[in-house]
Amino acid sequence: MNTVSIRQLLPILLALLLAGCAGLQPQESVEGPGDPRNWREHRERVETIDGWQITGKLGVRAPQESGSGTLFWLQRQGYFDIRLSGPLGRGATRLTGRADRVDLEIAGQGRYQAASPDALLEEQLGWRLPVSNLLWWIRGLPAPDSRSRLQLDASSRLSRLEQDGWRIEYLAYAQHAGVTLPERVKLYGENVELTLVIKDWQPRQLGHP
Repeated sequence: MNTVSIRQLLPILLALLLAGCAGLQPQESVEGPGDPRNWREHRERVETIDGWQITGKLGVRAPQESGSGTLFWLQRQGYFDIRLSGPLGRGATRLTGRADRVDLEIAGQGRYQAASPDALLEEQLGWRLPVSNLLWWIRGLPAPDSRSRLQLDASSRLSRLEQDGWRIEYLAYAQHAGVTLPERVKLYGENVELTLVIKDWQPRQLGHP
């Protein structure tokens, strides 16, 4: 069976974390100087964003291989189109799909398909990761389906999040279309460190089907 290296992991990981986003709010531990009431108001505003176009850079540090690539991410409610180019993408890697079907295309290597991002990752890499969270983390929110520990900054936004064995640090925010969204994020998992730098955020409020 063909396998995908760490160079193809990044766009897969991004889309993997789009699945399974509905659920009840778990118990949350909230710390830091921010006001929890202001945090709830901020959260409610950000949760209305269900579409976006992002361009930026994504870097990875892992025991076997490290590097960075240019990121493009189009999200339209349940549909995603994620592209990575540069050293980690070996020129071009593209992942598109919805919750029930995902297509992965790797330049010079071929096309792969699975019923879900989770299945695609396990099939191609043999790894199990917390795959339902990045859709939330990218917006500066905890995922709703598991316990989390939040630290708020003085502006009542997330400065640090611990969830599902990952630690996420929010290093910079900026206003986009009247909403404050992350621009620099570091994610620490077991033996892997991801750095996401967003150069352009184009958020959308598309409504819910």
